[in-house]
Amino acid sequence: MRTIRQHVYAATLMLSAVAVQPSLAVAEEARGTFTLSHDVHMQNTVLPAGKYSFSLRPSGPSEILLLQGTGKTSFSAMVLVNAVETPKPDDTSRLVLVTRNGQSYVSALDLPQYDMLLHFTVPSESKGERITASTALGGSSAQ
Repeated sequence: MRTIRQHVYAATLMLSAVAVQPSLAVAEEARGTFTLSHDVHMQNTVLPAGKYSFSLRPSGPSEILLLQGTGKTSFSAMVLVNAVETPKPDDTSRLVLVTRNGQSYVSALDLPQYDMLLHFTVPSESKGERITASTALGGSSAQ
């Protein structure tokens, strides 16, 4: 009886050790910061002007972007990424904004250091409207 308990105890310890170890797949998580000078739409979310940190988490077949206001901006949101592709080799980290109906929308988040270009939904452009801007990201690093 004592031998069976010892084997069960040893098996339980081994399973616990395996369950507690971190996954190598999430060892390098995309992270960074950016600053918005005015309110910007990111899909169905309006981000107030201010400083933000972000991290990207895989969620099944898609990715989820987690946003957290820093400093005076006490705001947090989760945004589903529509598509992920490989950026051009010469691209720099940047947040790509477009204007639609007088409002700013995030159309892409370019993270070449993570080999990712994230795309977000924006409204269709009106006739004659094609304004695009981008802002450099600060502090993008692996953690």
